[in-house]
Amino acid sequence: METLSPSILTRTIRQRPAESHKGTYGRVTLVGGNANFGGAIIMASAAAVYSGAGLVTTVTDASNQSSLHARLPEAMFADLSNLHQLRDLVSTADVVVVGPGLGTDEASLMALNATFSAIHAKQTVVIDGSAITLIASHHLTLPEARLVMTPHQMEWQRLSGLAIAEQTVANNQAAVADLKATVVVKSHRTQIYTPSGVYENPLGTPAQATGGMGDTLAGMVGGFLAQFANPTDAVLAAVYSHSAIAEELAATQYVVLPHQIITEIPRFMKAHEAK
Repeated sequence: METLSPSILTRTIRQRPAESHKGTYGRVTLVGGNANFGGAIIMASAAAVYSGAGLVTTVTDASNQSSLHARLPEAMFADLSNLHQLRDLVSTADVVVVGPGLGTDEASLMALNATFSAIHAKQTVVIDGSAITLIASHHLTLPEARLVMTPHQMEWQRLSGLAIAEQTVANNQAAVADLKATVVVKSHRTQIYTPSGVYENPLGTPAQATGGMGDTLAGMVGGFLAQFANPTDAVLAAVYSHSAIAEELAATQYVVLPHQIITEIPRFMKAHEAK
C-alpha cells in the first residue's frame, strides 16, 4: 500500500491554458437531495463548482431549488421527479455524481434506476451515500462506465459483505475486483483501491467528524475527474486535498465544517498547481 504525499497535487492539478472555456473543464451532473436531505446535494454541488468543474447541474427535489440558487447560483437546477429530464441531463454529462442525500425510499430507487439507465461507457460515475445503500439492498446492476464509489465503512460493509473488522486490504481488494470500480473506503485513514494499486491517505482530523463531509468529498472527486486527464490521480488528489484543507483549518478550529472546506478549495488548488 502506497501512502499519499503532496506530490499527488502538482502531478494532477494543472495550470489552466489561456485558450479555454467552461466546456474545457467538464460537465458534471449531480443527482440527489430528497426533500429531507437537500443540504447533502447542495454541498456536493458546491464542492464540484469550487473544484473548478466547468458546468454543474443539480438534479434534486423541487423543494431544494431556492436553497440551491441562494447558496450556489453557479449551478443549474432540475427537478428530481422529472425522470425524462433526469435521463437527458445524465446522458450528456462527462461526470455523474449520484447519491448524496438521495434517500432510500421508492422515489429514490426510481431516480437511481433512471440515472443508471442513462449512463454510457464513456462517462465517469461517482456513487456515494444513499445510492450505495440502494445498490446493496436491491442488488442493483452497476452501469457500464468508469465507476468510483465513495462509501464509509458501514456502507462498504453493506456493499461488500465485509464486516468492519474484516475490512483488511486483501479482503477489500477482492471485493473491489468484483465491482470493477475504484473504491474510496472512508475512515480515520481513508484507503483508495484503484486499478493501479492501493493508497492510504495519511491526513485527516477528528475535527472533520460532522455531517456533510462525505458529500463534500464526493463533489470534489466529481470536480477533479471532470478536469484532469488521469482519473486515478484525480481521485487521489481530491481525497488528499479534502483532508489537507481540513487539517489547515483544524489548526485554529475545534471543528471543521464542510462548507469551510469548500470555500478554501480554489485557494488550495492554486497554491498546489503544477508550475
